[in-house]
Parts: sequence; C-alpha cells; structure tokens
Amino acid sequence: MEIKDLRSLVRYSQEKMAKIPVFESPYMFYDLYALLPGQAQKVHAHEGADKVYYVREGEVVVRMGEEEALLAPGMAALAEAGKPHGVRNESASPALLLVVMAPRP
Repeated sequence: MEIKDLRSLVRYSQEKMAKIPVFESPYMFYDLYALLPGQAQKVHAHEGADKVYYVREGEVVVRMGEEEALLAPGMAALAEAGKPHGVRNESASPALLLVVMAPRP
C-alpha cells in the first residue's frame, strides 16, 4: 500500500508553477500544482486523456476552451480530452491544486 502525506510534499518555486508528483502509474497521474501569485500553467490540450483540477487552497482562474471560471477551495473542473485548458493564479495568495489525469498521456 502506498500512502503519502501531501502536506509534506508541498513546495512553491519563485521561478514557475511547481508540479509535484504524488502517485503515478501507467494509467494515470495524481499531482499537486503549487502556484504563487502571478504563476500559470499555459493553455494546452491532451488528446485521449481527461484532467481534473481540484482546488485545495487559494483561488485560480481555470480556462477550458474559450470559457474561464474562478475556482475556490473545494471546487473542481474537468478538462475533457482534446479541449484546451490551463490555470492561473491572479490572486495575492498562493494556490494549491490536486490534479488527476487519466489515461496517462
């Protein structure tokens, strides 16, 4: 059984959004994304894989296709396969997200 304390994995980088692997398999990945104010994940797409962003701390603006929405703690958004997506932290506080993608690209 693989168990991890997510709190001990959290780290922020002044240079860019930190993508922190938590669990990986040939079928999916489960990561933490740590964004300081002003940091972003550029808009991109994955053919054949869905991604879910779940906000644990802070707020982020999520983009799915041409739509954008503000996500707060406890909120999640689905990026369907092939749909351009990304997140950015426009707030004055750090943001922490859980991100799952399956199947793994």
